[in-house]
Amino acid sequence: MLKFTPILLAILYGYAMYRFSAWRTARELDERSTELADPRLKKLTDRMAAALDLQRIRVNVYEIDPVNGLAAPDGRIFITRGFFRKYQNGEVSAEEMASVIAHELGHVALGHSRRRMIDFSGQNALRTALAMVLSRFLPGIGIWIANGLMSLLAARLSRSDEYEADEYAAALLTKAGIGVEPQKSLFRKLEALTNSRSGAVPAWLMSHPKTEERIAALEKHQHRWRVD
Repeated sequence: MLKFTPILLAILYGYAMYRFSAWRTARELDERSTELADPRLKKLTDRMAAALDLQRIRVNVYEIDPVNGLAAPDGRIFITRGFFRKYQNGEVSAEEMASVIAHELGHVALGHSRRRMIDFSGQNALRTALAMVLSRFLPGIGIWIANGLMSLLAARLSRSDEYEADEYAAALLTKAGIGVEPQKSLFRKLEALTNSRSGAVPAWLMSHPKTEERIAALEKHQHRWRVD
């Protein structure tokens, strides 16, 4: 029984972390967000809502500066104040912003948002258990190996989710008559908008796929849809 104690403790730790993370995330978003009210964006979200047979799509503005979109585990969609500011300044078009909303809707519809929270907690639990086991055989470096393996796993899962959400968004934008071009043009802007240096980081270590790979995947979908 004692041999399994580290694993049981890790499982309990992971569950506790999941519950705490979900509560903390919901509280943070409640306290620091308001509903988006923009006539141009509403026209576009209404078109997407009609394509999904929904009455409306509610979008919230999360009051932080980094440029990002967010799909919460409870299904709510957010864009950050920093991203909305780029739109207000004319650096991002309404159609490009709509593509962000469609992408986050993809995360919700495909179950990524809730699963990511569970995965994050599970990975922490697995990291703890793995570090305990490896440290017995590799004192001093076992924890570093465990952290490295979990980071690689998390990055791979995240990249897969991004491709799936991109495809969902492309299909939705096409059905809504907005098209995929705003999605591709935004990808080309993202590195500058976020001051990213993704070119200096190996693709397999990044939580998001490289820009050219995301665009290539979208163009493959476009070609398939034209053939169909």
